[in-house]
Amino acid sequence: VNGLPRYDKPPLVYWLMALGYSLPGQESWNPLGTWAARLPSGLASIGVMLALADTLLRWPQPSPGDPPPPPSSRTAALTALTAALAFSLSPLVLLWSRIAVSDALFSGCLAVALLLFWRTWAEPQQFWWPGWAVLGLAVLSKGPVALALAGLTLLGFGWRQQALLPLWRRLRPLPGLALTLAVSGPWYGAMLLVEGRPFWDSFFGYHNFQRFTSVVNEHLQPWWYFLPVLVVASLPFTPLLGLGLVRGLMATTTRSLPPSSSLRSFAACWLLAVLLLFTLAATKLPSYWLPATPAAGLLIALAAQDGVARGGRSQAKAAPDRWFQRAQGLTVALSGLLAAALWASPAWIPLIDDPEMPTLPGELLASGYVLRAALCFSLATLAGAWFWLRTRTPGPGWLLGLQLPLVAFQLLAVLPMWQLGDGVRGRPVRAMAAAAAQLARPGEKLAMVGILKPSLHYYSRRVVLYEGTTADGLANLSDRLRSERRRNLEPSSSMAAPTVLMVIDAATAALPHWRSLKGAPLVSSGLYRLWRVERGRLDQQASSLVRTGKARVSWRDPRPERY
Repeated sequence: VNGLPRYDKPPLVYWLMALGYSLPGQESWNPLGTWAARLPSGLASIGVMLALADTLLRWPQPSPGDPPPPPSSRTAALTALTAALAFSLSPLVLLWSRIAVSDALFSGCLAVALLLFWRTWAEPQQFWWPGWAVLGLAVLSKGPVALALAGLTLLGFGWRQQALLPLWRRLRPLPGLALTLAVSGPWYGAMLLVEGRPFWDSFFGYHNFQRFTSVVNEHLQPWWYFLPVLVVASLPFTPLLGLGLVRGLMATTTRSLPPSSSLRSFAACWLLAVLLLFTLAATKLPSYWLPATPAAGLLIALAAQDGVARGGRSQAKAAPDRWFQRAQGLTVALSGLLAAALWASPAWIPLIDDPEMPTLPGELLASGYVLRAALCFSLATLAGAWFWLRTRTPGPGWLLGLQLPLVAFQLLAVLPMWQLGDGVRGRPVRAMAAAAAQLARPGEKLAMVGILKPSLHYYSRRVVLYEGTTADGLANLSDRLRSERRRNLEPSSSMAAPTVLMVIDAATAALPHWRSLKGAPLVSSGLYRLWRVERGRLDQQASSLVRTGKARVSWRDPRPERY
């Protein structure tokens, strides 16, 4: 990446991106290249939706009761649909399904592998090996963390079901892990053979072991960090998730229920495995919760299915489920609270202060997209309240009525706001990349200082020298132009290449040490400027800053990763 080896992620997501780029007609459907890059994330989330729905359709889960009554075919179908929607409507899923990173693909592969494990447990006639093969794909998506999450989930589930030995026999983990290794191992072996110690130290040492045992990239968070993430990631259905989690942990073991009725217990163990592992990790990020969102979708839908508690052996003796009614009311209230906050957006949107998107508040208010979102959440609140107040045994139909306006929210508000944000944040960078490609002289290098956008490297198809706003950054840039060697980047003197193209944001350009370079302005777009800077003046200013002790050349200092 940017002329340097980068070992932070395994290759599966990049292989799939490359497959997308190989499809015909790129000019018509993928003019910027972003669709092909994001396809793996989007398709992975769609795959999880289908896997959740298919599992619940084939193995309908009973609601609590004595004896547990099987759901009707209509209820089973509604539960399957609401589980898929509860997963896809998670704010985390909505975000990471549209980003060209490996998180959604990893979560999708892990979710499918875990569901296949549960299917093997639920029905002995199922093949034991598909889950292990897909787990190998998860290891190729993000690394050995897939093994840790799958192992914690299965151990917790087996212990909770009082069936560790039968689960071991059913899943056959020893040949299963051999299959997982057969799928994922060849690439790791080839990388160790070709790259050697740098790959081992960076991928296994820094990006896996060190992220777990120490704080990386200043992502220090308190131990309880994932509790509020859990709440936000399931809005507005968080009360149902809480109810579903409690009932999943209290679910009857296999001594009273067949394995095919244990999905809610499995989902609870799955969610808690993610919570436990990443709570123990020193480095914490919101995306680490993404593997728990399919389990949350299952628990939300199954909690909604329990619209009545079957207190007796007949429908006539069924009593209202008070805990469900409370969760239902809180869900409606949360939806209403979000609607009110969105209606009040003209009061708080102007408070948004993002230096990378200074025009965003004005454009958001002028677009009306936030008010569309407010309308959708209001409709969801009204639908949920109507079913809550008028229907005695709502079940999953109530949840579907609340979800459908939120599906419209994706189409009418989220997608347009995403495009608006891309226009404010991404279009100026693309304009800088296009201008640099058009105006570059032979041998002239490209640098970016201040706000650092890796997308400039992608859109310009050139190695970019990135530096920060400080005086050290100026001294580093001068020295790197003379000394640094990367793939597609050779060092050069100021005699051989007398100028450098520099993309700089307005705030950085106003700092005295950068302003003193007197760069010739070529193009501007948004908050970015494209300068042509004389390297003689850059070298002179760098020498002065270093000589007076105001800066030091620090780019050669050891760092765990560079770009």
